[in-house]
Amino acid sequence: MTDELSERARQLADKLIRNMDDAPKERLVREPLYDALGARLGTGTAATKLGASIDIVAPGKMSCPYHFHHAQEEMFVVLEGEGTLRVAGERLPIRAGDVLFIPPGPAYPHQLINTSERPLKYLSISTRESPEFCEYPDSGKTAALVNLPDGTRLNLVQRVENSLDYWDGEP
Repeated sequence: MTDELSERARQLADKLIRNMDDAPKERLVREPLYDALGARLGTGTAATKLGASIDIVAPGKMSCPYHFHHAQEEMFVVLEGEGTLRVAGERLPIRAGDVLFIPPGPAYPHQLINTSERPLKYLSISTRESPEFCEYPDSGKTAALVNLPDGTRLNLVQRVENSLDYWDGEP
């Protein structure tokens, strides 16, 4: 179909359309708990306030560490499979067709876990707040996340006990 498009239409399609099945995916593995295949769909598009990614979590694995955002709001659309939403200290069953809404703030730390024997596939949609600040209750880490103009992301992760004094290194 793209062969039939004018140059302008092809340029618009490149900025406005992503196919989640065709997007190149990156596998993130940290044994024994984490194994997910994913692609950031919004990168390189015209979107400035919304981000999207497709994630496929292996059976019995987790997508990412338990965390919460201070600024970013997220929505997950479960496309295939079933699993568990770990949120606010509870575990809620999820399945294909469910839409999950996660507001920012410490009341909703969250994590998606594939508790089934089949892959768990979901679409993640989020605001692209930058800078963003995340906290990880299980590990005591904090992260400052900044989207840079070139499309890359700066991730600064540490624990509170490793913080520098405000005046450290200043004359």
